Amino acid sequence: MTHPKSKIVVTNRVHDEVLARLRAEHEVVANATGTPWTQQELVARAAEADAIMAFMPDRIGADTIAACPRLKIVAGALKGYDNIDRAACTERGVWLTIVPDLLTVPTAELTVGLMIAVGRNMLAGDRHVRSGDFDGWRPHLYGTGLAQSVVGIVGMGAVGRAVARRLAGFETRTVYVDRRPLSAEDEAELSVRRATLDELLAGSDFVVVATHLMPETKHLIGPEALARMKPGSYLINPGRGSLVDEAAVEAAIRRGHLAGYAADVFEMEDWARADRPLAVAPGLLAQTDSTVLTPHIGSAVKRARFEIEMTAATNILEGLAGNRPPDAVNAPDGGAETRRA
Repeated sequence: MTHPKSKIVVTNRVHDEVLARLRAEHEVVANATGTPWTQQELVARAAEADAIMAFMPDRIGADTIAACPRLKIVAGALKGYDNIDRAACTERGVWLTIVPDLLTVPTAELTVGLMIAVGRNMLAGDRHVRSGDFDGWRPHLYGTGLAQSVVGIVGMGAVGRAVARRLAGFETRTVYVDRRPLSAEDEAELSVRRATLDELLAGSDFVVVATHLMPETKHLIGPEALARMKPGSYLINPGRGSLVDEAAVEAAIRRGHLAGYAADVFEMEDWARADRPLAVAPGLLAQTDSTVLTPHIGSAVKRARFEIEMTAATNILEGLAGNRPPDAVNAPDGGAETRRA
């Protein structure tokens, strides 16, 4: 069956093969630069769109959806969708889709890398070698390795489980906290033990924050939680920036309570927050010997990004063909909604 061509707006740069697949059936307007459109640019380009492929920097709120009366689907090339108004999509009969699984493994791999980098002072060592002052081994830059360390994972969804699975090979002792406990079989398979948040914070050498960002988890790791953490421990954030109070982290590092912080996500990126800071705190950036900060590259693996974009394209094509998209998280057609872990 032949369907009339629709207009698809792709808000950020994607692989040429993805654009070719979409253009084989529909008109495509794509951002070919490496810079996200402003909100005004996005709305202007999407005003007559039937579909939008959206990314982390985009804010697709009720006002944006209302400004696009032809819109049938918003396909997120992402897993979390706090920057997209799900309720507004459903109310206006617009599908909302995500990519549920393809970001998990790359994010878990990077998380372990961040733990090793911050715990073993890798960036400080790199700077020392490049400084010209390095003249061989010296007894300095002693850090914390993973073997025999206690790792606490806050949030045992897909990313938390993937991190735990990879840590098993490092002989860590891993505990976790989650509202939904794992089965005894899963705990045994992952070599993890459930704990309370207080137990996890007080006993862990590394705390990994991998839960969802919701109103109740904003600044989950703030001044009080940081004070309860084990002195000399490390905090790792691969989840969402606002799960952590960055100003409180800076203060905890300065007073010597927190040994280090590694993050791939930042409060400034949480566009759904009206009060979000507009930049990473300069004081946190200044802690060069105690922090490892990466520019949201959790899924920045070539093969993974290609598959993420292709999956979003599949969701768009299915939605425009009048079918239920495979990865829909809402039900504008009146069917059952899907909630992702």
